[in-house]
Amino acid sequence: MAETVIPADLLPRDGRFGCGPSKVRPEQLAALTAAHDLLGTSHRQAPVKNLVASVRSGLAELFRLPDGYEVVLGNGGSTAFWDVAAAGLIEKRSAHLDFGEFGSKFVASASAPWLEAPHVVKTAGGTRGALEVVDGVDVYAYPHNETSTGVSAPVTRVGASPDALTVVDATSAAGGIDFDVTETDVYYFAPQKNFAGDGGLWLALMSSAAIERAERIGASGRWIPPFLSLTAAIDNSRLQQTLNTPALATLVMLDEQVRWINGEGGLAWASARTAESSDHLYAWAEAHSCATPFVTDPDHRSQVVVTIDFDDSVDAAAVAKTLRANGIVDTEPYRKLGRNQLRIATFVAIEPDDVRQLTRAIDFVLENAAG
Repeated sequence: MAETVIPADLLPRDGRFGCGPSKVRPEQLAALTAAHDLLGTSHRQAPVKNLVASVRSGLAELFRLPDGYEVVLGNGGSTAFWDVAAAGLIEKRSAHLDFGEFGSKFVASASAPWLEAPHVVKTAGGTRGALEVVDGVDVYAYPHNETSTGVSAPVTRVGASPDALTVVDATSAAGGIDFDVTETDVYYFAPQKNFAGDGGLWLALMSSAAIERAERIGASGRWIPPFLSLTAAIDNSRLQQTLNTPALATLVMLDEQVRWINGEGGLAWASARTAESSDHLYAWAEAHSCATPFVTDPDHRSQVVVTIDFDDSVDAAAVAKTLRANGIVDTEPYRKLGRNQLRIATFVAIEPDDVRQLTRAIDFVLENAAG
């Protein structure tokens, strides 16, 4: 199967379907070239500060931020933000949905020795549970989209407690799935998925309640490493900068991507585009004799990360290897899931027509292997 040559008329025009880092559009690379006089300059000076301001205002427009919400950014990516939240957002105890790799890693950070043991609702891969009000919990946390499994959760508050914060990991959902930001207090993400940048930064949409919580914990005497200080990130963001030197190339690519999405119609447009691509893949898998969506409940299926299982007659790893040999890359499953499946990103930069071509290419590989 590895020597199979897929006909050119069945190939996508762009064969990048990875779940992160993700496809970067040519316009973003052109923006990098145009920023040659900015790259390699001080992030404390006006040119870079203006870029940060553009990113922040563009994200505020994209996510339709109401009064009281701010765009905050810091160094380190979503992995760092889990520790930032444990240090500066959780007062005593948090509750979590754990239905994949991102959810479980936040649970690990929230198990810090200065906090009470978190309440965790854990479910098997391909499914998700539900959070209910728990006495003593001051942060409810869950992923909007689980990159490892292709399971998505609706963005909604848990209960009606005025003192508890809703904190949503949005790394692979942000910019690709529409939602109401007022249903969260912190919606945080890294830019290497729908925003087609590189890693190294985290961004968060924060409500006034979340900012007040961070400021109260920051002034409480709790020891917080400066790199993990949420109040430092808030203060620096208001100055259009980050605590330490940011990844300038990522900011340039992020800014260009946000401008593009806003210019095309904003979050509603982006969400419709990713849904078109993912709907095609799910319909293809449901109609195929050898394939099925890994996530069995349609209401739990992600529209930006599609996971497709194959029966024992198909070696999915060999299919992915053949696709890669033909220029269609990063369709392999999440390494820790250990399933006979393909995992395909349908982020906003990926053309729906390329997704349709992808299924034609897979059909050809499967038919060639069977024949």
